[in-house]
Amino acid sequence: MNYSPFKICLYISITLLIMFGATYFSTSKTLPNGKSEEGITLLGQTIKYPTTASFLLTPKAETTKSKIKTVDSIVNNIEVIIEEEEEDVFVETEKKDTVPKIPNLSKIDTSKIERISYPKNKDAFLSHLKSQLTASTCRIIHYGDSQIEGDRMSGYIRNKLQNLYGGNGPGFTPIAQVYDNISAVVIASNNWTRHAIFDRRAEKFAHKKYGAYTTFSRFTPYYNIIADSINTDTLQLTKAKITVKPSVKTYRRMRKFTNIGFHYGNAQLPITVKVFADGTLIKEGVLIADGEYHDFKIKLAKTPNALTFELEGKMSADFYGLTLDGDNGILLDNVAMRGSAGTVFAGLNSINFSQMYNELDPKVLIFQYGGNSVPYVKDSLEVEQYVGYLKNHINWLRRKTNDASVIYIGPADMTTTENGQMKTYALLPYLINRLQDMCKNNNVAYWNTYNAMGGENSMQYWVDQKLAASDYTHFSLSGTRIISELFYLSLYMDLTNK
Repeated sequence: MNYSPFKICLYISITLLIMFGATYFSTSKTLPNGKSEEGITLLGQTIKYPTTASFLLTPKAETTKSKIKTVDSIVNNIEVIIEEEEEDVFVETEKKDTVPKIPNLSKIDTSKIERISYPKNKDAFLSHLKSQLTASTCRIIHYGDSQIEGDRMSGYIRNKLQNLYGGNGPGFTPIAQVYDNISAVVIASNNWTRHAIFDRRAEKFAHKKYGAYTTFSRFTPYYNIIADSINTDTLQLTKAKITVKPSVKTYRRMRKFTNIGFHYGNAQLPITVKVFADGTLIKEGVLIADGEYHDFKIKLAKTPNALTFELEGKMSADFYGLTLDGDNGILLDNVAMRGSAGTVFAGLNSINFSQMYNELDPKVLIFQYGGNSVPYVKDSLEVEQYVGYLKNHINWLRRKTNDASVIYIGPADMTTTENGQMKTYALLPYLINRLQDMCKNNNVAYWNTYNAMGGENSMQYWVDQKLAASDYTHFSLSGTRIISELFYLSLYMDLTNK
């Protein structure tokens, strides 16, 4: 058959016209999860197909112009504040007393800052929080998902609070690490393995003793000596090593730590430990092999360039990690749980968790979850169930404290492709509303990251400005600093009655 160029063009044109004509038979309907779906229904089955309107008009989903203008103004001015403050992270007087760096609020329209929502008795909540932050020592534990990995958001907040209330050190750091931590350098020997309760891919330990930081590291396989009838004489001695150094990538306050906690538990056989500061032996001992939680403490006169732990034993204990703290002031731990929705705590060993919390004595808890549940909740009922589960886990954990204040940082805007457009997940606003109600009714302060960004479809703006990653979910380093500053300013204004 002879195909001329004219016939080919005619065939293509007719095909395109037929395909376009089919758009007139396509309709849009709303699904139970709030999303809209376009398609042609035949014999009870729906074939996805664009409607005429969406085919001809596919504009990028946007926030309103007024919201964009407001967010743009705040972002630009906060970037200036951040640059000015980081030129001199903190100033010391001749008496070595820290002079806190006060934010220059004159450069931004503070009326546009997203404020923290408090329970009914706001004054009582803030009074209690202030008393905890201004105490001689105040440990804060910041639990969250991958938005806080690598100490990104926690590190910024820690630095601000330490500059305001005093304190040094980066706080908690795990031994076996799976992502870069900007606040401390940890070099572990190759035989260390990481075990996290929130890691869906990993086999879980029946003892459930994952500690306050929900993860531990080991340098040998785990055996239950009694249940597994292990002949300990057949086990070989194994050595392991950890070296900790101050990070040059972080704030100056976090490069100074003199109180070190070496947290471990579930030890069944003796383990010798030697600690060296810049090559000099400063402490040695044998870890307690009673299966309980313990803290092997090291007190230093000054921060070493390298702190090294050498361990030797037939079977490793569960090492929950190190806390690298100053002598007083704000101590803030970053506990990043990649992939977690914050519903793992109540499944942990209660006695083990309580023992560790009694030692750490956290005065403030910060939770930052929700984003990992957004793509999976199918309807409002599943949102209600998730928020109910989360409430139970938060209250379980809070009962382990001595009346700690609790702050919840809500999920950011997240977008998905819907009919060719990037749009906010349909159930995200509803989830945020339910989280706010849950917090209000459970004496938890709530900060709305979603609103602070600009609300619905604002993630597109943050991606365009290179403040968020191309996954339309995670902040970039610059975006993290800005969203952290927005949270801190809101907290600062409440603490100082601005």
